Amino acid sequence: MLRSMNSAISGMQAFQTDLDVVGNNIANVETVGFKQSNVQFADLLSQTMSVGTAGSAGTTGSTGVGGTNPEQVGLGVQVAATQMDMSQGPDETTGVPTNVAIQGNGFFVVTKGTNTYLTRAGNFSVDSAGYLVLPNGVIAEGYKSKPSSPTAPSTPMNVYQLAGITSGTVSNVSIGADGSITATIFDESTSTTKTEVIGYLALAQVPNPQGLVKVGDNLFDASSPAAGSLTYGTPGQGSYGTLASGELEGSNVDLSQQFAEMIVAQNAYVANTHMIGTDNAILQALVNMKNS
Repeated sequence: MLRSMNSAISGMQAFQTDLDVVGNNIANVETVGFKQSNVQFADLLSQTMSVGTAGSAGTTGSTGVGGTNPEQVGLGVQVAATQMDMSQGPDETTGVPTNVAIQGNGFFVVTKGTNTYLTRAGNFSVDSAGYLVLPNGVIAEGYKSKPSSPTAPSTPMNVYQLAGITSGTVSNVSIGADGSITATIFDESTSTTKTEVIGYLALAQVPNPQGLVKVGDNLFDASSPAAGSLTYGTPGQGSYGTLASGELEGSNVDLSQQFAEMIVAQNAYVANTHMIGTDNAILQALVNMKNS
């Protein structure tokens, strides 16, 4: 079979993956905290028909020998990586005091059972049990008081437990720029009402955010090997970003860029199908020569 047919097949497969990624990006244009991806290509092994030679300088009275370049034929293309764009998405105002958008570096730390995840989605709310949760039910992690040297958080953000009351109500929960969780607490045992900070949200960073593995529901696996080891902090601490209350970080998908990439990928896919058609015509010509 002609080498160009295999190259064209690899091109169709690669650009099909490109279209899959573009389609996923466009589908998530309104997903909170979503990070778009792009496909990076690499050439496949090239077949060497002849190796190159080095030139040599001539001696006195003789002419030197010129060098030659290697003769190689490429064998197609492959997908080298799908790279996430971790740039910050635009903020969207919701006015909900438990909605927060990270302004700068960091990820929220959330748990589900024994599993820990990272996310840029900050559409938190207080559930019926008092936990600060995302819409998918994962629970925000943080600290009872602001740590000076933060370690991995192990305190689920439950407003009733953080308030430390046995009977009463907790209301008007809001999250500040420094991650502080403020609430109005009515203690039935003392018939007193007070508004105070009851805890702090935790943020985490990894050396290589592009190495994080998506697991769905706007979550990243916190133990992704390629991402590196986690470090922890609170909003506004060190290199960690602050929080914007009543805001959500939107998807960073650039629709104009995605439509342009879709056109390029579509045309490249079609061009590869034409290459296969050309190869088929050549092979048919060879068959006809045999039968003539």
